[in-house]
Amino acid sequence: MIRIGTRGSELALWQANHVADLVGKERSRIVVIKTKGDRIQNVSFDKMEGKGFFTKEIEDALLSGDVDAAVHSMKDLPTEHAPGLVIAAVIRREDPSDVLLVRTERYLEGNALPLADGAIVGTSSLRRAAQLRNIMPSIEIRPLRGNVTTRIRRLREGNFDAIVLARAGLARLVIDTFGLVEFTLPYSYFLPAPAQGALAVQVREGDEAVYEIMRGLNDPETEESVAAERCFLERFGGGCHVPLGALAYRSGDALHLSGLVASIDGRRLIRRSIDGGDPALIGERLAELLKKEGADSLL
Repeated sequence: MIRIGTRGSELALWQANHVADLVGKERSRIVVIKTKGDRIQNVSFDKMEGKGFFTKEIEDALLSGDVDAAVHSMKDLPTEHAPGLVIAAVIRREDPSDVLLVRTERYLEGNALPLADGAIVGTSSLRRAAQLRNIMPSIEIRPLRGNVTTRIRRLREGNFDAIVLARAGLARLVIDTFGLVEFTLPYSYFLPAPAQGALAVQVREGDEAVYEIMRGLNDPETEESVAAERCFLERFGGGCHVPLGALAYRSGDALHLSGLVASIDGRRLIRRSIDGGDPALIGERLAELLKKEGADSLL
């Protein structure tokens, strides 16, 4: 029996059960573990110290032998690998787009963002907030945390005119957005978090039996793309304290990577793209390119 560790949110449980289905429900069991990010709901991510808000306790359970594998949203996983643990598989990626979910009466076509001046937008992501402010400086950003269902409920209650969510979460949970307008933020001017939409399966180093089972779930194309994005992120220190976005995908024989770094207020934003073959190399090259253009001064 393979014990799979996960957070207890609706989305995290969906993700863990998805992996359990792929492995075989008859030979797996879900173990729910509460993380720091779950316990502290009244503080935005940029105010929380350290990294791994949604992963550390699960990694500790894996290292202690309380679970045999862990399923993470890969965008939550620090770029520094925990000693004694390895990523056995990167599950095929869901659509990595971000979605602006807007109350119908507040939806206004004609702008890059379908919002009126002064609209209140909910997000606790520095990356999302910086890009939104860069596109439309007149909007007001207010912090919003909680699971997907809670965020949408708060939008419906009128606390916000719009909120930003990952398309992957909406798709996986088959969320009912009736009465709201879904506006997919185009990659051309809005980049997702590195590894957004991808799941990582982590196991103990040296546990060959579990590693081989989980490795069979790996999607090479997704693994390659998120490796480039995470290498780019790593060059800037990683984590939720950095207003940074990245997206990589295979285009013919080359891997295409776009990345951006913005100031927290969104007034300055540097974005560039490159092509290459090796994921780690193009991630590093793109980071160095942005650094030469002053990206470090924005952080």
